[in-house]
Amino acid sequence: MTDRTLPPGFQLPELRSPVRTIGRHTFDFDHRIAVMAIVNRTPDSFFDQGATFALDRAVEAAVRADEHGADWVDIGGVPFAPGPELPADEEASRVVPVVAALAQQSDVVISVDTFRPEVAAAAIAAGASVINDTTGIHDERLADVVADSDATLVITHSLASPRRPLMRPQYADVAGEVRDFLLERVDLAIARGVPEDRIIVDPGHDLNKNTVQTLEVTRRLGEVVSLGFPVLAAVSNKDFIGESLARPKSERLAGSIAAATACAMLGARIVRMHAVPESVDAMRMLEAILGWRDPVDPVHNL
Repeated sequence: MTDRTLPPGFQLPELRSPVRTIGRHTFDFDHRIAVMAIVNRTPDSFFDQGATFALDRAVEAAVRADEHGADWVDIGGVPFAPGPELPADEEASRVVPVVAALAQQSDVVISVDTFRPEVAAAAIAAGASVINDTTGIHDERLADVVADSDATLVITHSLASPRRPLMRPQYADVAGEVRDFLLERVDLAIARGVPEDRIIVDPGHDLNKNTVQTLEVTRRLGEVVSLGFPVLAAVSNKDFIGESLARPKSERLAGSIAAATACAMLGARIVRMHAVPESVDAMRMLEAILGWRDPVDPVHNL
């Protein structure tokens, strides 16, 4: 039986299905905080600005993330930020070869960041086991693709159409509205055949939200956690960190680790991060504090 007694300040979510088999791994999210690494095959990605756009560099980065302890790797071919539409076949040509190469070299969980059903289908066929849709199932056919597979679906809060701006987003109750949106989209996914034990939710830090709104969603993350699905916190190097600390993207590591740790303490069970070794250490340390894992080398004062 799980010991649900935690120190003050920590929240252990009441998950409907805490034990999840995703790809070739099984996670007990009552005792595990997974680290999702980020690999972008785009020339204009938010953080790395095309550093892994070349296929060989993308595959190398994905394999290295696995070697550094990432639980899974999230591969994207289109930025979330507003911009011109990229044809689906071009998006697929960016992500599918990385998925296929990584699946041959590693058993790490592979997810693909896409809102297009045709790209999702091709990625799943190539070896992806998670579809990370940052548009909240804008195209409902995406749920059909996931339902017809063994893949897991990440449902994210965002309001604008894909790659379209939402200027000056307004919310009467930002955390409550995020929770309600996610519940509505979860119900849609289930109605279209996605089992609830293959659903993860993401409050969408910074996505169609300003910094003050994102900070409030973070403080009130327990309201999203209360839905009963594992929560993904994609906080790494985002503008709410930069604006909170007055730090450029290159100097946001400490803030990112702090934000990820706070989210995990408040019930998030997956953190999406650029700096893999540091993030893995932070989450494994948090698990040790919680008593979920033994120290690797406990010799001090023995």
